[in-house]
Amino acid sequence: MSRLRTWAASGPEEPPILAAPRRDAAIALVICALTAVLFVVAADHAALSHIQRLDDSWLRLMVSARTPPVTVIAKIFNVLGLVYVTLPVRIGIAGYLTIRRRWWHLAAFAAAVLLSEILIGPVKAAYDRARPPGALVATSGASFPSGHAIATSVTVFAAIIALVPAGRRRAAWGLAAAGFALLMAASRAYLAAHWLSDAVAGLLLGTSCALLTAVLADRAQRARRRRHAITGAAPQKPVRQADRP
Repeated sequence: MSRLRTWAASGPEEPPILAAPRRDAAIALVICALTAVLFVVAADHAALSHIQRLDDSWLRLMVSARTPPVTVIAKIFNVLGLVYVTLPVRIGIAGYLTIRRRWWHLAAFAAAVLLSEILIGPVKAAYDRARPPGALVATSGASFPSGHAIATSVTVFAAIIALVPAGRRRAAWGLAAAGFALLMAASRAYLAAHWLSDAVAGLLLGTSCALLTAVLADRAQRARRRRHAITGAAPQKPVRQADRP
């Protein structure tokens, strides 16, 4: 055990997860609030009927706009969102962070993925929404929210936070991750695998998991640093009476 602790503590000091914790916490709070509002609205039958009309209109638009090249691309996204792809990617990221001894970044990434996986099943069962008719890919289970959108958004955003240092590079990669997650969500509605609101809800839920766990892990990391700074400070030697002028 002592060797393991020595190995874990060796190497350069791990940088903080977030560069601007207050700003990032505010962003996370806004995204989580939007997610909560959407899920509360979807639980109300009267409100859901209005959402359903929008979903029906969007599905008709997607069906009328389908072309073979776009359908092929959407089906590629369908494969990219399957567990057979996301699981090896997640394991690879976790392994890389372990090798680099980025324990706090690993904790944030693993917690985001774990939280999303814990939520998917119960949330789908609670809403138990039927899927759209005429899906172009195989589907199973309830429709709300989209599991593909959740898995993709939580993985890409948590990965960017864990792998890319805070700053302009992370912002650029974050925009790329947002674009990929949006395309995944759009592909689910295009393929009629999910309603549009299912895809939006999955996108928001996965993003919320990634941001919330990053904020909490960053706070825990900073709190530990403060404790170590206090306990590690060298005690001042008391001035003896003889040494006084």
